Amino acid sequence: MKTFLTILKYVLLLSISAALMWYAMRGLKWDAIGQAIRSASYGWLAFTMALSVLGYLSRAYRWQMQLNASQTPAPYWAVYHAMMVGYLANIVLPRMGEVIRCSVLRRTSGVPVQVALGTVVTERVIDVLVLLGLIGSVLLLDFNTFWNFVTVQVLGGRYDALARNRTPLLIAALIGAGLLLTVAVALFRNLERLRQNAFFNKGVLFVKGLLAGVFSILKLEKKGLFLLHTLFTWTVYYLMDYLAFRCFPQTYGLDMKAGLAVLTFGAFGMAAPVAGGIGPFHVMVQGILLVYGISKEAGIAYALVVHGAQTLLVVLMGAISFIAVAAADKGTVAAEAEALAHEPLTTEL
Repeated sequence: MKTFLTILKYVLLLSISAALMWYAMRGLKWDAIGQAIRSASYGWLAFTMALSVLGYLSRAYRWQMQLNASQTPAPYWAVYHAMMVGYLANIVLPRMGEVIRCSVLRRTSGVPVQVALGTVVTERVIDVLVLLGLIGSVLLLDFNTFWNFVTVQVLGGRYDALARNRTPLLIAALIGAGLLLTVAVALFRNLERLRQNAFFNKGVLFVKGLLAGVFSILKLEKKGLFLLHTLFTWTVYYLMDYLAFRCFPQTYGLDMKAGLAVLTFGAFGMAAPVAGGIGPFHVMVQGILLVYGISKEAGIAYALVVHGAQTLLVVLMGAISFIAVAAADKGTVAAEAEALAHEPLTTEL
């Protein structure tokens, strides 16, 4: 039953990706899309991919800093390979890459999964804070563009209707608050009984390890360096989107504010719980470019090329890391077997 539900979940997520891709490409002129892709300047694209490699290296170093602060150090390349294997897994198994990279790191470096997962949670919290900062920047620099995107592309012109009738939103908020309160009261009343449950105690231990990883950022020795790597990683992401404008004649003239908007809304698309952001990323990027006067055909061509190039790079780097991890794991097993072979035999009576 569990396997069936897992398969059903991934089929559903794949269907959502397919539906969003259909939505982004419905009614478009395929010849215009093909022409835009063929006329792209792929030298600029290659440059953005080289920048992307630097971003991954920096992000791995930042993760290693978190692991060191949580008293579970690991070699840099073990951390990097685990991270890239996780990114590779995310292309196929949405949101499972975070767990998989922690599992890989446990096998290669002995870092407890719950601690590593806690550092990943912290990493995601930092990413959310950066995204909030990006939204604030877009609001300050180009509010009209943001507002047009939300009211026209996201709400589809239904903003006026929602503004006039807020009752459904209020009812939904009250129902959500009521459910959260009910769950909290039920847990509080049954706390003593839960403490006698073995699974609950294991869950508590897991959460404690998770929190140790989450709060590792407070124990960083070089907080300035950690911040520098965070800024560098997101600067690389920004340059990847902005410089990719140079690939297409239709987007060549877009300014740096447009690059910031594409980065912000594209990041929300990539954060969606679907395989590799396929579908949400394309819809978001096409929509924001449309606000800047770029045709739907040129917008989807930009999204397809940029997303495709980055996905190809992750597949290549992830496959290399997977091979490296497999070789290291095999070497560890062989070393353990050789050590056991040279140990004297003992007989228990």
